[in-house]
Amino acid sequence: MKHLLDLTLDEFSDICVNADRPGYLAKQVFNWIYQKNVVEFHSMTNVSKADRQWLESRYCVLRSRVDRFQQATDGTVKLLLGWDPPAEDSLPQIHDQSDLRQTETVMIPAAKRRTACVSSQVGCPVGCRFCASGIGGLEGNLSAGQIVEQVLRLKMDEEVDRITNVVFMGMGEPLSNENAVTRAIRMLNASWGMGIGARHITVSTVGLPKAIRRFAKFDLPVTLALSLHAPNDELRRSLIPWADYSTVDELLSACQKWFEVSGREITLEYLLLRGVNDRVEHARQLARIASNLRSSVNLIRYNEVKGLPYERPSTVDVREFQRILRRHGVRATIRASRGRDIAAACGQLRYEQRSKGA
Repeated sequence: MKHLLDLTLDEFSDICVNADRPGYLAKQVFNWIYQKNVVEFHSMTNVSKADRQWLESRYCVLRSRVDRFQQATDGTVKLLLGWDPPAEDSLPQIHDQSDLRQTETVMIPAAKRRTACVSSQVGCPVGCRFCASGIGGLEGNLSAGQIVEQVLRLKMDEEVDRITNVVFMGMGEPLSNENAVTRAIRMLNASWGMGIGARHITVSTVGLPKAIRRFAKFDLPVTLALSLHAPNDELRRSLIPWADYSTVDELLSACQKWFEVSGREITLEYLLLRGVNDRVEHARQLARIASNLRSSVNLIRYNEVKGLPYERPSTVDVREFQRILRRHGVRATIRASRGRDIAAACGQLRYEQRSKGA
């Protein structure tokens, strides 16, 4: 069975025509899927019985299974999805799939927004010391269809009803799976697809200068967020293994190029770890960085991960960190912590499930 969500409307239309199916079939089917959240071909009532049988014999809409569903008291919804790939899938073949090939996707509610936080890979190659996603390393890339399916899964849930924004801040490093990520963005943005505005889509990267410069040429005006997490090379290298490959200055130069080419300012993401990177001198160093770049700073309070030695900073320290940045003219916001009671931080639910041997 081929994954229908891997295809664009034009691609699927060509397949239908070449198979002597009606030229309008592709548009009918995609309307059922993306607009009406109907994923079973037999329920597509304006499609002929013969065409439904043809579709059922060749395609599936959903490839994932929902291994766990959780909803937090603040309305945050989290899905742990398990994937059963066909033989030709790019993910490595393994003997026991019971606790592997799982990814997480989260819906984060706000007053007028419903934001889908999606994964781009199974596991993560970066291995940030504080993050649950990279424990166990990278197990494979997701296809564009698997990325889109995460958003569709959330949109189908009766507790969600709609998705207005998408952030690539789940498991994985998006720019190390760039082809699938950019293809998925086009599908999410397309009028025949999810219809989500490009400016409502954010790609978060730990940063490799070459990848950022290349991504700056992407023709849709998405937002780029740099996971900085430390204001100097020594501290950043102690937290992020990939920081060995580039300095903070090299990253900032690439981000400047991003702004020059795309015209879009960058968001600097800064995860605050108690007693590690949340001191006054760190705030002052970060202020100097942000002042020299067309950017804003998003401060994130750490969600503890069992077994890792990092702690959540106090509210007083977070507010003081923000105050120092603002005093230096930096636009700095504190991200609201959502879903703490359901392990909503990146990779936590998958890590907890594996730890329990579930």
